[in-house]
Amino acid sequence: MLTTRFVTGAPNWIDVGTPDIDGATSFYGALFGWQFQSAGPDSGGYGFFQLDGKTAAGGMQTTPEQGPPSWTVYFQSPDAEATAKAVEHAGGTVLMQPMDVMGEGHMAILADKAGVPFGVWQPARLKGLDVAGDPGSLCWTELYTPDIAAAAAFYHSVFGWDTSGVAFPGGTYTCINPADAGDEGMFGGLVPLADDPTESESGAYWLPYFEVGDTDAVLSRAQELGGTVRMPATDAEGVGRVAKLADPYGARFAVIKSAPHG
Repeated sequence: MLTTRFVTGAPNWIDVGTPDIDGATSFYGALFGWQFQSAGPDSGGYGFFQLDGKTAAGGMQTTPEQGPPSWTVYFQSPDAEATAKAVEHAGGTVLMQPMDVMGEGHMAILADKAGVPFGVWQPARLKGLDVAGDPGSLCWTELYTPDIAAAAAFYHSVFGWDTSGVAFPGGTYTCINPADAGDEGMFGGLVPLADDPTESESGAYWLPYFEVGDTDAVLSRAQELGGTVRMPATDAEGVGRVAKLADPYGARFAVIKSAPHG
């Protein structure tokens, strides 16, 4: 699972683009206990979702021209420029060129060979999220992709990710972790897009998971708040109780009460 001991290639930031930041703040505040704090007058409306005073995510109001409401996962890079070039070399695209963000770090928005957007964050003053793995914070990520082998090769060439197969009833789950980090560095998985029938039309995407104390209660609350249930609460043996949701504006995410380990 994720921690805030960020290493190259691991998720170190996440943010949501939404047509209504006030509405999103209300939704996620009631769901996870987050409070929105502006990043300042020069930030273009960008801000931080705080959980007990620690940054759990970022967010900003976006227009339809900037794409549909969605969560973006960012991976740590020591050099955003070099990572952008590696993406192009591997057959991906640069959607937003690397740029300095008010001295806090450098970011870029990229897309893999299947067209799935993701971000990179090159830390400076801002190292990354303040909290991960605790209830109300990011704990796992999944890439739903039409071609597992192609995705694994792409991200290995860009970030050096390693993959490993974990057997489960009905198949094998492909786990991902930063180079040389081993199982302890595992932060996500690659999943065949065909395994997510709800997304067969809208295509491949990254799905963030947030840890919760009670999956069923969060699912019920999300519905009360105008969210959509994309997959009802389901037990995954040895993993936890999982549900897939979308916020009232369509941004997709998942929640999990992780099974105890060790």
